[in-house]
Amino acid sequence: MKNQVFISSKRRKAEVNKNVYGHFAEHLGRCIYEGFWVGEDSPIPNVRGIRKDIIEALKALNIPVLRWPGGCFADNYHWRDGIGPRKNRKKTINIHWGNVIEDNQFGTHEFFDLCEMLNCDAYINANVGSGTVAEMRDWFEYMTYDGDSTLASERRKNGRKKPWDVKWFGIGNENWGCGGNMRPEFYADLYRQYRTYIRGDAKKIACGANDFDYNWTDVLMKTAAGHMDALSLHFYTLPTQNWSSKGKATNFPKEEWTRTLDRCKKMDEIIRGHCTIMDKYDPNKRVELLVDEWGTWYDVEEGTNPGFLYQQNSIRDACVAAVTFHIFHKHAERVTMANIAQTVNVLQAMILTDGEKMLRTPTYHVFEMFKHHQDAWTLDCIEQEMSEFVSSSVTKKNDTIFISLCNYGLDKTENIIFEHEDGNFVADSAEGYALIGNKTDDHNTFENPDKVKKNLFNGYKAEGGKITITAPPMSVITISLKV
Repeated sequence: MKNQVFISSKRRKAEVNKNVYGHFAEHLGRCIYEGFWVGEDSPIPNVRGIRKDIIEALKALNIPVLRWPGGCFADNYHWRDGIGPRKNRKKTINIHWGNVIEDNQFGTHEFFDLCEMLNCDAYINANVGSGTVAEMRDWFEYMTYDGDSTLASERRKNGRKKPWDVKWFGIGNENWGCGGNMRPEFYADLYRQYRTYIRGDAKKIACGANDFDYNWTDVLMKTAAGHMDALSLHFYTLPTQNWSSKGKATNFPKEEWTRTLDRCKKMDEIIRGHCTIMDKYDPNKRVELLVDEWGTWYDVEEGTNPGFLYQQNSIRDACVAAVTFHIFHKHAERVTMANIAQTVNVLQAMILTDGEKMLRTPTYHVFEMFKHHQDAWTLDCIEQEMSEFVSSSVTKKNDTIFISLCNYGLDKTENIIFEHEDGNFVADSAEGYALIGNKTDDHNTFENPDKVKKNLFNGYKAEGGKITITAPPMSVITISLKV
Protein backbone atom coordinates (compact mmCIF):
# COMPACT_ATOMS: atom_id res chain seq x y z
CA MET A 1 0.00 0.00 0.00
CA LYS A 2 1.28 3.48 -0.87
CA ASN A 3 2.30 6.10 1.71
CA GLN A 4 2.75 3.85 4.73
CA VAL A 5 5.04 4.53 7.67
CA PHE A 6 5.70 1.81 10.26
CA ILE A 7 6.68 3.29 13.64
CA SER A 8 8.59 1.49 16.37
CA SER A 9 8.65 3.50 19.60
CA LYS A 10 10.84 0.86 21.24
CA ARG A 11 13.71 1.67 18.90
CA ARG A 12 14.69 5.25 19.56
CA LYS A 13 17.35 6.61 17.24
CA ALA A 14 18.63 10.00 18.41
CA GLU A 15 17.45 13.02 20.35
CA VAL A 16 16.48 16.10 18.36
CA ASN A 17 18.54 18.81 20.03
CA LYS A 18 16.34 21.82 20.69
CA ASN A 19 19.04 24.03 19.15
CA VAL A 20 18.11 22.69 15.69
CA TYR A 21 15.30 25.24 16.02
CA GLY A 22 17.79 28.09 16.53
CA HIS A 23 17.81 31.55 15.01
CA PHE A 24 20.22 34.08 13.53
CA ALA A 25 20.25 37.87 13.83
CA GLU A 26 22.82 39.85 11.85
CA HIS A 27 23.41 43.56 11.49
CA LEU A 28 21.96 43.37 8.01
CA GLY A 29 19.18 45.49 6.56
CA ARG A 30 16.32 45.86 9.05
CA CYS A 31 16.94 42.79 11.17
CA ILE A 32 18.42 44.64 14.16
CA TYR A 33 17.42 48.26 13.52
CA GLU A 34 13.68 48.61 12.77
CA GLY A 35 13.45 44.92 13.69
CA PHE A 36 14.54 43.98 17.19
CA TRP A 37 15.80 47.42 18.14
CA VAL A 38 13.66 50.57 18.03
CA GLY A 39 15.32 52.51 20.87
CA GLU A 40 14.04 53.43 24.28
CA ASP A 41 12.44 56.66 23.04
CA SER A 42 10.40 54.95 20.31
CA PRO A 43 6.59 55.23 20.37
CA ILE A 44 6.59 51.51 19.48
CA PRO A 45 6.16 49.58 22.76
CA ASN A 46 9.57 48.36 23.88
CA VAL A 47 11.56 47.15 26.84
CA ARG A 48 14.87 48.99 27.09
CA GLY A 49 14.74 49.64 23.35
CA ILE A 50 13.75 46.11 22.23
CA ARG A 51 10.32 45.63 20.62
CA LYS A 52 7.83 43.96 22.95
CA ASP A 53 5.71 42.39 20.21
CA ILE A 54 8.71 40.61 18.68
CA ILE A 55 9.81 39.30 22.07
CA GLU A 56 6.32 37.94 22.74
CA ALA A 57 6.10 36.33 19.30
CA LEU A 58 9.50 34.62 19.55
CA LYS A 59 8.95 33.38 23.08
CA ALA A 60 5.97 31.44 21.74
CA LEU A 61 8.43 29.46 19.60
CA ASN A 62 10.55 28.38 22.59
CA ILE A 63 13.50 29.93 20.76
CA PRO A 64 16.54 28.03 22.11
CA VAL A 65 19.58 29.93 20.80
CA LEU A 66 20.33 33.16 18.93
CA ARG A 67 23.44 33.73 16.79
CA TRP A 68 24.95 37.26 16.60
CA PRO A 69 26.42 39.63 15.27
CA GLY A 70 26.86 37.84 11.92
CA GLY A 71 27.23 36.55 9.27
CA CYS A 72 29.56 38.57 7.13
CA PHE A 73 29.09 41.47 9.54
CA ALA A 74 30.88 39.51 12.27
CA ASP A 75 34.25 39.69 10.53
CA ASN A 76 33.97 43.45 10.24
CA TYR A 77 32.66 43.98 13.79
CA HIS A 78 34.83 45.44 16.53
CA TRP A 79 33.14 44.88 19.85
CA ARG A 80 34.41 48.03 21.55
CA ASP A 81 32.37 50.10 19.09
CA GLY A 82 29.20 48.74 20.74
CA ILE A 83 29.78 49.25 24.48
CA GLY A 84 29.57 52.23 26.81
CA PRO A 85 27.15 55.18 26.62
CA ARG A 86 25.26 54.99 23.34
CA LYS A 87 25.72 58.68 22.59
CA ASN A 88 29.49 58.11 22.50
CA ARG A 89 29.54 55.02 20.32
CA LYS A 90 31.45 55.05 17.07
CA LYS A 91 29.67 55.27 13.74
CA THR A 92 31.09 52.81 11.24
CA ILE A 93 30.29 51.65 7.71
CA ASN A 94 28.57 48.31 7.14
CA ILE A 95 30.71 47.38 4.15
CA HIS A 96 28.96 44.09 3.38
CA TRP A 97 25.34 45.19 3.56
CA GLY A 98 24.64 48.39 1.68
CA ASN A 99 27.49 50.61 2.95
CA VAL A 100 25.03 52.14 5.40
CA ILE A 101 26.08 53.76 8.67
CA GLU A 102 26.19 51.41 11.65
CA ASP A 103 25.77 53.57 14.77
CA ASN A 104 26.36 50.66 17.17
CA GLN A 105 23.34 51.43 19.33
CA PHE A 106 22.81 47.68 19.59
CA GLY A 107 25.92 46.04 21.01
CA THR A 108 27.03 43.41 23.49
CA HIS A 109 24.89 44.55 26.43
CA GLU A 110 21.79 44.96 24.28
CA PHE A 111 22.27 41.52 22.70
CA PHE A 112 22.49 39.73 26.02
CA ASP A 113 19.53 41.72 27.30
CA LEU A 114 17.61 40.39 24.29
CA CYS A 115 18.69 36.80 25.00
CA GLU A 116 17.59 37.10 28.61
CA MET A 117 14.19 38.44 27.53
CA LEU A 118 13.85 35.47 25.17
CA ASN A 119 15.27 33.03 27.72
CA CYS A 120 17.57 31.66 25.06
CA ASP A 121 21.27 30.83 24.86
CA ALA A 122 23.80 33.13 23.22
CA TYR A 123 25.89 32.16 20.20
CA ILE A 124 28.60 34.78 19.66
CA ASN A 125 30.49 34.96 16.36
CA ALA A 126 33.91 36.60 16.72
CA ASN A 127 35.91 38.63 14.21
CA VAL A 128 38.77 36.73 12.57
CA GLY A 129 38.73 38.34 9.12
CA SER A 130 39.63 41.89 10.19
CA GLY A 131 40.23 41.42 13.91
CA THR A 132 43.10 40.19 16.05
CA VAL A 133 43.64 37.43 18.56
CA ALA A 134 43.96 40.03 21.32
CA GLU A 135 40.70 41.74 20.38
CA MET A 136 38.82 38.44 20.43
CA ARG A 137 40.39 37.32 23.71
CA ASP A 138 39.53 40.63 25.36
CA TRP A 139 35.91 40.44 24.23
CA PHE A 140 35.55 36.95 25.67
CA GLU A 141 37.01 38.11 28.99
CA TYR A 142 34.76 41.18 29.03
CA MET A 143 31.70 38.96 28.60
CA THR A 144 32.55 36.00 30.82
CA TYR A 145 35.09 36.80 33.55
CA ASP A 146 33.83 37.11 37.14
CA GLY A 147 37.07 38.26 38.78
CA ASP A 148 38.71 41.64 39.29
CA SER A 149 40.32 42.19 35.90
CA THR A 150 40.30 45.55 34.14
CA LEU A 151 37.94 44.26 31.45
CA ALA A 152 35.51 42.73 33.96
CA SER A 153 35.52 46.00 35.88
CA GLU A 154 34.77 47.86 32.66
CA ARG A 155 31.77 45.59 32.06
CA ARG A 156 30.49 46.35 35.55
CA LYS A 157 30.99 50.06 34.97
CA ASN A 158 28.87 49.71 31.84
CA GLY A 159 26.00 48.27 33.84
CA ARG A 160 26.47 44.49 34.00
CA LYS A 161 27.71 43.14 37.32
CA LYS A 162 27.57 39.40 36.67
CA PRO A 163 29.29 37.85 33.67
CA TRP A 164 27.16 36.46 30.88
CA ASP A 165 26.94 32.81 29.99
CA VAL A 166 28.32 32.35 26.48
CA LYS A 167 27.26 28.85 25.49
CA TRP A 168 28.60 28.97 21.93
CA PHE A 169 31.58 30.88 20.53
CA GLY A 170 32.26 30.94 16.79
CA ILE A 171 35.76 31.77 15.62
CA GLY A 172 35.14 33.50 12.30
CA ASN A 173 32.37 33.22 9.71
CA GLU A 174 32.56 32.22 6.04
CA ASN A 175 36.31 32.69 6.11
CA TRP A 176 36.38 31.06 2.69
CA GLY A 177 34.49 34.13 1.41
CA CYS A 178 33.43 37.39 3.05
CA GLY A 179 35.42 36.49 6.18
CA GLY A 180 38.77 36.82 4.43
CA ASN A 181 38.81 34.67 1.24
CA MET A 182 41.10 32.19 2.98
CA ARG A 183 42.28 28.76 1.90
CA PRO A 184 41.23 25.95 4.27
CA GLU A 185 44.86 25.24 5.20
CA PHE A 186 45.40 28.86 6.23
CA TYR A 187 42.14 29.10 8.17
CA ALA A 188 42.75 25.78 9.96
CA ASP A 189 46.04 27.07 11.36
CA LEU A 190 44.51 30.45 12.16
CA TYR A 191 41.62 28.74 13.95
CA ARG A 192 44.05 26.74 16.09
CA GLN A 193 45.87 29.95 17.02
CA TYR A 194 42.71 31.89 17.92
CA ARG A 195 41.16 28.91 19.70
CA THR A 196 44.15 28.73 22.06
CA TYR A 197 43.11 31.98 23.77
CA ILE A 198 39.47 31.09 24.44
CA ARG A 199 39.16 29.25 27.73
CA GLY A 200 36.13 28.24 29.76
CA ASP A 201 33.07 26.14 29.05
CA ALA A 202 31.83 27.82 25.86
CA LYS A 203 31.76 25.43 22.93
CA LYS A 204 34.29 26.53 20.34
CA ILE A 205 33.03 26.51 16.76
CA ALA A 206 35.24 26.41 13.69
CA CYS A 207 34.07 28.00 10.46
CA GLY A 208 32.92 25.21 8.20
CA ALA A 209 32.16 24.81 4.53
CA ASN A 210 29.74 26.27 2.04
CA ASP A 211 27.33 23.64 0.68
CA PHE A 212 29.28 21.04 -1.37
CA ASP A 213 32.85 22.10 -0.45
CA TYR A 214 33.92 18.79 1.06
CA ASN A 215 37.62 19.63 0.75
CA TRP A 216 37.20 22.44 3.31
CA THR A 217 35.72 19.97 5.80
CA ASP A 218 38.44 17.41 5.14
CA VAL A 219 41.24 19.92 5.74
CA LEU A 220 39.60 21.37 8.85
CA MET A 221 38.91 17.97 10.41
CA LYS A 222 42.35 16.61 9.58
CA THR A 223 44.14 19.70 10.92
CA ALA A 224 41.99 21.00 13.75
CA ALA A 225 39.35 18.48 14.82
CA GLY A 226 41.02 17.99 18.19
CA HIS A 227 40.74 21.71 18.90
CA MET A 228 37.06 22.22 18.07
CA ASP A 229 33.74 21.33 19.69
CA ALA A 230 31.73 22.02 16.56
CA LEU A 231 32.03 22.78 12.87
CA SER A 232 29.60 25.01 10.99
CA LEU A 233 27.97 24.51 7.59
CA HIS A 234 26.09 26.95 5.35
CA PHE A 235 23.53 26.09 2.68
CA TYR A 236 20.92 28.32 1.03
CA THR A 237 17.99 27.29 -1.16
CA LEU A 238 17.68 29.23 -4.44
CA PRO A 239 15.10 28.37 -7.10
CA THR A 240 17.31 29.30 -10.06
CA GLN A 241 20.92 28.75 -8.90
CA ASN A 242 21.76 32.09 -10.49
CA TRP A 243 22.95 34.49 -7.81
CA SER A 244 22.40 37.54 -10.01
CA SER A 245 18.76 36.56 -10.71
CA LYS A 246 17.60 34.19 -8.00
CA GLY A 247 13.87 34.33 -8.67
CA LYS A 248 10.99 36.10 -6.97
CA ALA A 249 9.56 35.37 -3.54
CA THR A 250 6.01 35.74 -4.93
CA ASN A 251 4.45 35.72 -8.41
CA PHE A 252 6.83 32.97 -9.49
CA PRO A 253 6.17 30.27 -12.13
CA LYS A 254 5.18 26.81 -10.93
CA GLU A 255 8.44 25.29 -12.13
CA GLU A 256 10.26 27.46 -9.59
CA TRP A 257 8.20 25.86 -6.80
CA THR A 258 9.47 22.46 -7.91
CA ARG A 259 13.08 23.60 -8.32
CA THR A 260 13.03 25.25 -4.90
CA LEU A 261 11.82 22.13 -3.11
CA ASP A 262 14.23 19.93 -5.10
CA ARG A 263 17.09 22.20 -4.11
CA CYS A 264 15.98 22.21 -0.49
CA LYS A 265 16.19 18.40 -0.41
CA LYS A 266 19.89 18.66 -1.34
CA MET A 267 20.43 19.45 2.34
CA ASP A 268 20.31 15.70 3.00
CA GLU A 269 23.02 14.92 0.46
CA ILE A 270 25.21 17.76 1.71
CA ILE A 271 24.95 16.76 5.37
CA ARG A 272 25.66 13.11 4.51
CA GLY A 273 28.73 14.14 2.54
CA HIS A 274 30.18 16.27 5.32
CA CYS A 275 29.26 13.72 8.01
CA THR A 276 31.10 10.99 6.11
CA ILE A 277 34.27 13.07 6.23
CA MET A 278 33.75 13.99 9.88
CA ASP A 279 33.23 10.31 10.74
CA LYS A 280 36.61 9.49 9.21
CA TYR A 281 38.42 11.78 11.68
CA ASP A 282 35.89 11.69 14.52
CA PRO A 283 34.15 8.28 14.56
CA ASN A 284 32.73 8.88 18.05
CA LYS A 285 30.91 12.00 16.83
CA ARG A 286 32.39 14.27 19.47
CA VAL A 287 32.51 17.24 17.06
CA GLU A 288 29.02 18.61 16.42
CA LEU A 289 27.82 19.86 13.04
CA LEU A 290 25.98 23.18 13.14
CA VAL A 291 24.02 24.31 10.08
CA ASP A 292 24.16 27.86 11.36
CA GLU A 293 22.92 29.51 8.16
CA TRP A 294 20.15 28.00 6.06
CA GLY A 295 16.95 29.04 4.32
CA THR A 296 15.56 30.42 1.08
CA TRP A 297 17.19 33.28 -0.78
CA TYR A 298 15.31 35.18 -3.49
CA ASP A 299 15.59 38.52 -5.24
CA VAL A 300 14.76 41.40 -2.90
CA GLU A 301 11.32 42.96 -2.99
CA GLU A 302 10.96 45.72 -5.60
CA GLY A 303 11.72 49.18 -4.27
CA THR A 304 13.85 47.95 -1.35
CA ASN A 305 17.58 48.36 -0.80
CA PRO A 306 19.29 45.42 -2.58
CA GLY A 307 21.81 45.23 0.26
CA PHE A 308 19.06 44.65 2.84
CA LEU A 309 17.91 41.22 1.55
CA TYR A 310 14.25 41.86 2.36
CA GLN A 311 11.95 39.26 0.80
CA GLN A 312 8.40 38.02 1.24
CA ASN A 313 7.67 34.63 2.76
CA SER A 314 5.04 32.24 1.39
CA ILE A 315 3.61 28.75 1.80
CA ARG A 316 6.55 27.63 -0.38
CA ASP A 317 8.93 28.79 2.35
CA ALA A 318 6.87 26.96 4.96
CA CYS A 319 7.25 23.73 2.99
CA VAL A 320 11.01 24.31 2.66
CA ALA A 321 11.25 24.77 6.44
CA ALA A 322 9.27 21.59 7.15
CA VAL A 323 11.26 19.42 4.74
CA THR A 324 14.55 20.84 6.04
CA PHE A 325 13.63 20.12 9.65
CA HIS A 326 12.83 16.53 8.75
CA ILE A 327 16.32 16.24 7.25
CA PHE A 328 17.89 17.67 10.40
CA HIS A 329 15.97 15.13 12.50
CA LYS A 330 17.33 12.36 10.29
CA HIS A 331 20.87 13.45 11.10
CA ALA A 332 20.28 14.23 14.77
CA GLU A 333 23.32 12.25 15.94
CA ARG A 334 25.65 14.81 14.38
CA VAL A 335 23.52 17.90 13.62
CA THR A 336 22.88 19.54 16.98
CA MET A 337 22.15 23.11 15.96
CA ALA A 338 20.72 25.01 12.99
CA ASN A 339 20.09 28.74 12.67
CA ILE A 340 17.64 29.95 10.05
CA ALA A 341 18.63 33.11 8.19
CA GLN A 342 17.24 35.33 9.55
CA THR A 343 14.89 36.15 12.40
CA VAL A 344 13.40 39.52 11.36
CA ASN A 345 13.06 41.31 7.98
CA VAL A 346 15.91 39.42 6.25
CA LEU A 347 15.72 36.39 3.92
CA GLN A 348 13.48 33.59 5.28
CA ALA A 349 12.33 35.60 8.27
CA MET A 350 10.02 34.64 11.11
CA ILE A 351 8.71 38.18 11.40
CA LEU A 352 8.30 41.20 9.10
CA THR A 353 7.84 44.75 10.37
CA ASP A 354 6.71 48.06 8.91
CA GLY A 355 6.96 50.80 11.52
CA GLU A 356 4.63 49.81 14.35
CA LYS A 357 3.13 46.97 12.25
CA MET A 358 4.34 43.40 12.65
CA LEU A 359 3.34 40.09 11.06
CA ARG A 360 4.22 36.44 11.51
CA THR A 361 5.25 34.67 8.32
CA PRO A 362 4.25 31.15 7.23
CA THR A 363 7.73 30.01 8.28
CA TYR A 364 7.04 31.34 11.77
CA HIS A 365 4.02 29.08 12.01
CA VAL A 366 6.07 26.03 11.03
CA PHE A 367 8.51 26.78 13.85
CA GLU A 368 5.58 27.11 16.25
CA MET A 369 3.94 23.89 15.03
CA PHE A 370 7.21 21.92 15.20
CA LYS A 371 8.42 23.14 18.60
CA HIS A 372 7.26 19.88 20.21
CA HIS A 373 10.08 18.10 18.36
CA GLN A 374 12.60 19.96 20.53
CA ASP A 375 14.49 17.48 22.75
CA ALA A 376 12.22 14.61 21.65
CA TRP A 377 13.59 11.30 20.35
CA THR A 378 13.37 10.33 16.71
CA LEU A 379 11.75 6.93 16.26
CA ASP A 380 12.75 4.15 13.94
CA CYS A 381 10.36 4.43 10.98
CA ILE A 382 10.16 2.28 7.89
CA GLU A 383 8.58 3.99 4.90
CA GLN A 384 6.79 2.05 2.17
CA GLU A 385 6.06 3.44 -1.30
CA MET A 386 6.10 7.05 -0.17
CA SER A 387 5.12 9.74 -2.63
CA GLU A 388 8.05 11.84 -3.75
CA PHE A 389 6.09 14.89 -2.58
CA VAL A 390 5.60 13.73 1.02
CA SER A 391 8.10 14.33 3.81
CA SER A 392 7.56 13.30 7.42
CA SER A 393 9.18 12.84 10.82
CA VAL A 394 8.06 11.07 13.98
CA THR A 395 9.40 11.77 17.47
CA LYS A 396 8.43 10.79 20.98
CA LYS A 397 8.68 12.51 24.35
CA ASN A 398 7.39 10.71 27.42
CA ASP A 399 4.10 9.05 26.34
CA THR A 400 3.36 11.36 23.41
CA ILE A 401 4.18 10.73 19.76
CA PHE A 402 4.51 13.77 17.53
CA ILE A 403 4.04 13.39 13.77
CA SER A 404 4.86 16.15 11.33
CA LEU A 405 4.45 15.91 7.60
CA CYS A 406 4.51 18.04 4.51
CA ASN A 407 2.74 17.44 1.21
CA TYR A 408 4.56 19.80 -1.11
CA GLY A 409 2.83 18.54 -4.22
CA LEU A 410 0.88 21.21 -6.10
CA ASP A 411 -2.38 19.46 -6.91
CA LYS A 412 -2.74 16.00 -5.36
CA THR A 413 -4.14 15.16 -1.91
CA GLU A 414 -2.13 12.38 -0.25
CA ASN A 415 -3.36 9.86 2.30
CA ILE A 416 -0.57 8.75 4.62
CA ILE A 417 -0.95 5.82 7.04
CA PHE A 418 1.21 5.75 10.16
CA GLU A 419 1.13 2.36 11.85
CA HIS A 420 2.42 1.88 15.38
CA GLU A 421 4.06 -1.54 15.59
CA ASP A 422 4.35 -1.65 19.38
CA GLY A 423 0.90 -0.67 20.60
CA ASN A 424 -2.21 1.41 20.07
CA PHE A 425 -2.73 5.14 19.81
CA VAL A 426 -5.05 6.82 22.29
CA ALA A 427 -7.41 8.08 19.61
CA ASP A 428 -9.20 10.72 21.67
CA SER A 429 -5.85 12.28 22.65
CA ALA A 430 -5.06 13.31 19.08
CA GLU A 431 -4.64 16.99 18.27
CA GLY A 432 -3.90 18.30 14.81
CA TYR A 433 -2.85 21.57 13.22
CA ALA A 434 -2.29 22.48 9.59
CA LEU A 435 -0.85 25.25 7.47
CA ILE A 436 -2.39 25.05 4.00
CA GLY A 437 -1.86 27.11 0.86
CA ASN A 438 -4.44 27.69 -1.85
CA LYS A 439 -1.95 29.28 -4.24
CA THR A 440 1.76 28.64 -4.60
CA ASP A 441 2.66 32.10 -3.33
CA ASP A 442 0.06 32.56 -0.57
CA HIS A 443 1.63 34.89 1.99
CA ASN A 444 0.80 37.34 4.74
CA THR A 445 0.75 41.09 4.27
CA PHE A 446 0.33 43.98 6.68
CA GLU A 447 -3.16 44.43 5.27
CA ASN A 448 -3.93 40.71 5.70
CA PRO A 449 -1.47 39.39 8.30
CA ASP A 450 -3.30 36.12 8.99
CA LYS A 451 -3.97 34.86 5.48
CA VAL A 452 -1.57 31.93 6.03
CA LYS A 453 -1.55 30.66 9.59
CA LYS A 454 -1.92 27.42 11.48
CA ASN A 455 -5.46 26.20 12.09
CA LEU A 456 -6.95 23.23 13.86
CA PHE A 457 -6.90 20.18 11.61
CA ASN A 458 -9.24 17.19 11.75
CA GLY A 459 -8.33 15.46 8.50
CA TYR A 460 -7.18 12.28 10.22
CA LYS A 461 -8.63 9.07 11.59
CA ALA A 462 -7.01 7.19 14.47
CA GLU A 463 -8.00 3.58 15.19
CA GLY A 464 -6.01 1.10 17.22
CA GLY A 465 -2.41 1.20 16.08
CA LYS A 466 -3.03 3.23 12.91
CA ILE A 467 -3.64 6.85 12.08
CA THR A 468 -4.51 7.89 8.54
CA ILE A 469 -3.82 11.52 7.66
CA THR A 470 -5.33 13.20 4.61
CA ALA A 471 -2.85 15.88 3.52
CA PRO A 472 -3.99 18.52 1.00
CA PRO A 473 -1.52 19.89 -1.55
CA MET A 474 0.87 22.57 -0.30
CA SER A 475 0.33 21.72 3.35
CA VAL A 476 2.28 21.29 6.56
CA ILE A 477 0.54 19.20 9.22
CA THR A 478 1.31 18.16 12.79
CA ILE A 479 -0.47 15.54 14.88
CA SER A 480 0.26 14.73 18.50
CA LEU A 481 -1.24 11.75 20.28
CA LYS A 482 -0.53 9.52 23.24
CA VAL A 483 0.39 5.84 23.19
